[in-house]
Amino acid sequence: MAGHSKFKNIMHRKGAQDKKRSGMFSKLSREITVAAKMGLPDPDMNPRLRAAVNAAKAQSMPKDNIQRAIDKASKGDLENYEEIRYEGFGPAGVSLIIEALSDNRNRTATNVRTAVSKNGGNLGTAGSVSHGFDRVGLINYPAKAGDAEKVFEAALEAGAEDVTSSEDGHEIWTAQGDLHEVAKALEPVLGEAEGAKLAWRPQTMVSVGEDDAATLFKLLDALDDDDDVQTVWGNYEVSDEVMEKLG
Repeated sequence: MAGHSKFKNIMHRKGAQDKKRSGMFSKLSREITVAAKMGLPDPDMNPRLRAAVNAAKAQSMPKDNIQRAIDKASKGDLENYEEIRYEGFGPAGVSLIIEALSDNRNRTATNVRTAVSKNGGNLGTAGSVSHGFDRVGLINYPAKAGDAEKVFEAALEAGAEDVTSSEDGHEIWTAQGDLHEVAKALEPVLGEAEGAKLAWRPQTMVSVGEDDAATLFKLLDALDDDDDVQTVWGNYEVSDEVMEKLG
């Protein structure tokens, strides 16, 4: 079990800016509603819903908003959201996996294809890049949850497979089928996680230079602005030096 390997830029940052807050809440609400509809509307009895609620709490989403999203699942007029995955390539040949929750497949496909093609990328067919990723569980904790050694020991005891710690926080990786069991075991030691979800972890990374990185971030921002897009995973790595140049 590797300890403190540097592993950055796997999941594009969620917009913390105020202008993106409502869009972020919309995505969190959609995930809560879908999770509640697929299982019981009780977070204690529904691991996916519990993870969605914890992720919403971590972003300071009001309790009333969370409850409304759960209640919406029991209404007969609820949109039928479909989980869709797109695979493709971005600038510098980086591989991207785009996960969406949509009530209109045609709209989402058009918007995603446009965002990718306008920013130096192109969509591929199903399986075109996912073979270069491992399907695993990912549990996120803020840096304040504990130092790297404490989190590593807790993760090891809980049955996790790998831990990545940085000044930004902790990423705890699990086998796909162990995600919720490990997350539950960590709570008494580290508290509630910021997020717990299935993830796509790249097997190899692609280093991206300044010009390509600028275009790549425009692409990621365009996807992030789409309400249907929930998460974007990629195998890109941008050095601190390049990040400083880009501001």
